[in-house]
Amino acid sequence: MDIDTHAEDLASDLGVDKEEVKADLENLLEYSVPLDEATQSLRRKYGDGSSGGGGGAPKARDIADITPDDGSVTVTARVLTAGKRSIRYQGSDQEIVEGELADDTGVIDFTAWEDFGLVPGDTITAGNAGVREWDGQPELNLGESTSLSKLEETLDIPYEVGGEADLASLRTGDRAKAVEVQVLECEERTIDGRDGETTILSGVFGDESGRLPFTNWDPAPEIEAGTSVRIENAYVREFRGVPEVNVSEFSTVTTLERSIDVGTDAPRLGIGDAIASGGMYDVELVGNLLAVRDGSGLIQRCPECNRVIQKGQCRTHGSVDGIDDLRVKAILDDGTGAVTAILDDELTEAVYGGDVEDAKEEARDAMDQEAVADTIRSRIVGTEYRVRGHLSIDEYGANLDASHFEESDDSPADRARELLGTFEGQEVEA
Repeated sequence: MDIDTHAEDLASDLGVDKEEVKADLENLLEYSVPLDEATQSLRRKYGDGSSGGGGGAPKARDIADITPDDGSVTVTARVLTAGKRSIRYQGSDQEIVEGELADDTGVIDFTAWEDFGLVPGDTITAGNAGVREWDGQPELNLGESTSLSKLEETLDIPYEVGGEADLASLRTGDRAKAVEVQVLECEERTIDGRDGETTILSGVFGDESGRLPFTNWDPAPEIEAGTSVRIENAYVREFRGVPEVNVSEFSTVTTLERSIDVGTDAPRLGIGDAIASGGMYDVELVGNLLAVRDGSGLIQRCPECNRVIQKGQCRTHGSVDGIDDLRVKAILDDGTGAVTAILDDELTEAVYGGDVEDAKEEARDAMDQEAVADTIRSRIVGTEYRVRGHLSIDEYGANLDASHFEESDDSPADRARELLGTFEGQEVEA
């Protein structure tokens, strides 16, 4: 059934104007609200209490019990975070408020489409709050059909109010977060934005826990290389497979009088845990190098887009004269998971023991370009390495763009004792 027919049937059932119902329905569907949920929402809006499952008022739920299958619920919770943001909706800019609500059973994200004046620390009851699925988890939608009241009694919860975070704890989808960071890198760029050319700032933030890239969509003068700043109401989205801090026109940026110490070491994780994080900008992994994949050694790149080409053909630019380069794609495994570590030309030269000209000479002598990759395999396969870099996860697997690559100096005996101690809950004597 198309939207027009569905809107006509719904308007007939409710006894209201078809065009008004159709406009409301299109709005909800454009925001990826499922058709059944959108229909229920409009029935509630126009006075029909039916919900396709027996009708009645939305049930009061503990947050831990809310599922994406709930059409609407009533919750009593504490506002942990609340931050304003502008989105493009139905072709125009709309301000929304995003954040987290919590009770003593759990935490849930919310999006408020109306200005309810939410402030972190408030205890509220939200009646007829819509539920939708976002990234596999339930999320509350607070809109014009939601009745919201603030309570005088403060709800006791086991969670911290305010959204304070360090960079290592941030994950894609986080919103209304507050961080204190040092600006490690910063550059001004002009991009083709949704309203034409616009100037932004981009670079890298750092704190004691790690580093993350950032984008400042409304350039703040406080953000410049070498300064330490506090940023409130930042949100996190994915960029090139890793979390990125986003600073908007609604964020507050304050220069700090003290300097933020930035750790020199990347957080070190097991490969399985790193993959489970969904992507990390700066991480150190240790594992055995099991194999060197095809597409390693002496390769050719497109002079236009820098992509690797095959037999003189670029997927984007067709037949081109390739530029010679060196690269390694190696499988690193620690028993908990595996990643493909990608070494650039400098790191590849170090493990190969020569540059591009040396590689070309070896390939000519062997009359086989694959000889270069075979040489690299003989030197690194079977050895344990420490690899630091940017971890990204996509449908093709986990890739670590390496910035450091060196043999591990860890003691296998120490690691075995540490692992046994973890399983037994106590230190194991040698």
